[in-house]
Amino acid sequence: MTSSFFKNECINAVIKDFLDKKLREFSGINYAYAIINKKDPSETTIITNKSDWAEIYIENKCQLTDPVVITGANRILPFTWDENIVITSGLKLPKVFNMARDYNIVSGYTFVVHDATHNFGLLSIMTHEFCDYDLEARIERQQDKLQMLLLVVHDKLLSLYSEMRGIGEKPELPPRIFSKRESEVLYFASLGKTYKEIAVLLGIKLTTVKFHSRNALTKLGVSNIRQGIKIAHELQLIKPVPL
Repeated sequence: MTSSFFKNECINAVIKDFLDKKLREFSGINYAYAIINKKDPSETTIITNKSDWAEIYIENKCQLTDPVVITGANRILPFTWDENIVITSGLKLPKVFNMARDYNIVSGYTFVVHDATHNFGLLSIMTHEFCDYDLEARIERQQDKLQMLLLVVHDKLLSLYSEMRGIGEKPELPPRIFSKRESEVLYFASLGKTYKEIAVLLGIKLTTVKFHSRNALTKLGVSNIRQGIKIAHELQLIKPVPL
């Protein structure tokens, strides 16, 4: 694996949009879907509606000592965050829990899936002091449904990343990935236009065309325009631009 471990912005936006819709009935909750390399847990990607906490979590490599991750790596059944996972993980001082409290994360419930590519996924429903009083009871009642959601999400993620390599079905896409200019540059490039020709067509500078092209390619996770056009076509991201 590389530092690009499940980092494609387009695909991860699809997954987040899907999770947002499916978890809408649990109003006010925070969730985190983490994909972790079993052989090297430093390779972790988190898709969440609590991005401020996720950034701190990844920056501090919390997954290396997080009792939730350590417990999830060694079991297949859902579990709550309580003193038992601290004991099971062998950690006496779960520093990550203290850090999480600063982000109003006080407890949680985690679902686990292990795949055939040496990764595992965790879907954590993170509770806080302003959650509905019966939230934990509702999670308990619907744990089968939430476990199935994780299975579906993880399968969808793997399928979309396979699709990026030219395998599998076409993905369901969120409404907007690229800016207007990025879409225009990609469209005309897909027609075989050079950057100079695109600059003339759009009435902008050549450097501006290159700037928007780089941004679009970064979002697609590629480094050259030809590969970017191929993936954008496969993901159905290239739309006609009226002149």
